[in-house]
Amino acid sequence: MNWTLFAFVVVIVFMASFVGTGLILRLLKSQAILDHPNERSSHVTPTPKGGGIAVVAAVLTGWVGISWDTPAAAISLSVAAAALALAALSWLDDLKGLSPLWRLLGQGAAVAFVLASTPSVNPFFGGLLPGALDGLAAGLLWLWFINLFNFMDGIDGLAGVETAALGLGIALVAAVAGMSPAFVIYGLALLAGALGFLWWNWHPARIFLGDVGSVPLGFLIGWLLLVLAKNGHWQAALILPLYFLADTTITLVRRALRGEKVWRAHREHFYQQAVKRGLTHSQVVLHILWVDIILVMLAVAAANGWAAEALAGALFIVMWLLFYLGSGGRPQSTPGGGP
Repeated sequence: MNWTLFAFVVVIVFMASFVGTGLILRLLKSQAILDHPNERSSHVTPTPKGGGIAVVAAVLTGWVGISWDTPAAAISLSVAAAALALAALSWLDDLKGLSPLWRLLGQGAAVAFVLASTPSVNPFFGGLLPGALDGLAAGLLWLWFINLFNFMDGIDGLAGVETAALGLGIALVAAVAGMSPAFVIYGLALLAGALGFLWWNWHPARIFLGDVGSVPLGFLIGWLLLVLAKNGHWQAALILPLYFLADTTITLVRRALRGEKVWRAHREHFYQQAVKRGLTHSQVVLHILWVDIILVMLAVAAANGWAAEALAGALFIVMWLLFYLGSGGRPQSTPGGGP
């Protein structure tokens, strides 16, 4: 692996995300493109939304640049094209608001396009499902991940920290597993893009990702996790995003059982419960970050042959985090001085 080239790409992606977000922030302010707080919001002042434009552009430029003129070029271009289309659709949603049906149709089309344009003899689920069902299950899981990632972008710094942790974890697992060097840099580019954005999004956030950022990022991360699974590392692919998976799935099931409209915005996620109890955005995100670091180490252990032990450890630490955020954490600030 050419680590000098990788380091160069990472620096370029970081700087493009950092500088680009600052420029986008000025533009959004001048055009008054703001996320206004409501009863379901975790912020209290109107804040520009759309920072994901710079992040997604920086990450995709790194992806295409590093894989250009390599065997991974066709795959990279297909995924990048679908992600850009999703970013455009999500930007319209940010500006005007689209119905859940149109959003889902657009996401489904992007997922179907990539799955159809990058066929492979290797199944996603290790041959447990017959051919057509294997691809269908992969597509449905991918769709779910795109939306859960968007759902979890609800407090300052959370989506950025999760993107950085998942990017690092994917890169380390790909390196340990001996996968194509392109997939290592894909993960590192996500890490670099997220870090450049976090400077502007850490609490109190000066800018939000918006759907234009969270939806394409969920799409890109979901694809990389499926690639890990296809290469025989489904345990690592499950461990890395396990907190996001658990928080969103449990919350969705609870709301569905109460007969609520699950696609409506709300403040019932575990991380949102912690904020309502008085923890600041930064306190919540730092706890999630520490758990993410442990999950990255466990995913690497799983790729090294300790799959059962790593899965057990991941379940334990995520269960602890959900308990802490939901009811076990002691607020370290007054309710009015938090978010």
